[in-house]
Amino acid sequence: MGSLHPYDRIQYNSDEATQSSEGFWAKTGRPFVRWMFTPIGFLITIYGLNIVAWGGMLFLLMCNAAPAMCHPDCDSVNSSRRIWIEIDSQILNALFCVTGFGLAPWRIRDLYFWSLWRFSRSKRSRYRGLVRLADIHSNWFRRSQEVDMLPTAAMSSAKLKMAHLTPTALWKMDVVVWGNMLNTIFQICLALCMWTMNRLNRPSWTTGLFVCLACLVVGIAGLVTWLEQRRIKKNQAEGPTDAQPQPGT
Repeated sequence: MGSLHPYDRIQYNSDEATQSSEGFWAKTGRPFVRWMFTPIGFLITIYGLNIVAWGGMLFLLMCNAAPAMCHPDCDSVNSSRRIWIEIDSQILNALFCVTGFGLAPWRIRDLYFWSLWRFSRSKRSRYRGLVRLADIHSNWFRRSQEVDMLPTAAMSSAKLKMAHLTPTALWKMDVVVWGNMLNTIFQICLALCMWTMNRLNRPSWTTGLFVCLACLVVGIAGLVTWLEQRRIKKNQAEGPTDAQPQPGT
């Protein structure tokens, strides 16, 4: 490329950028748009947009971005700013309750199988608990010797393809199960503070504390899941390797 005329070099770089953008649209943009117009995709998109919109409004109110609402002053309990902060906080709390409470049955189910796996005296029960968790979280969790423990007749091509994948460290299952469960617990604490006390007698630290804790634990669980999905995709692309368990299993 060093011998190209400057104009040709610019044209070459432009063509590369165009191909890159087209590749991004084909691999990411178009599938996302299709998913967004499915019933579940549409609902999740609306839900996410509501969180962004109301969260952004709350941030601007906290930063005193609307001085006209500070009457008689910004810290007055009767000011429009303080009233709208309360309205905004209640709406966000309700939105967080949708996932915190709505997913609670599945999170309690996971906690039950986790308890079987970690605390059962019977080896068979411990094994059953881990197998059920591995099946439930099969999109990111790979257990050791998964294919060897299945009947030969039941082996699908997909299962055989997964045989070479490095098993997932077991502590990651602990993090995901407890991260999701703690998110529901902290959401219950937040909802109790928001619904049993009004804006005049509610300690200001309660809302911030439980929102931060709920977001932190579910964020860690989501990060572990995402990183493990990336690792599995990378292993699938690289092909068969020795399936040695990760440290910490």
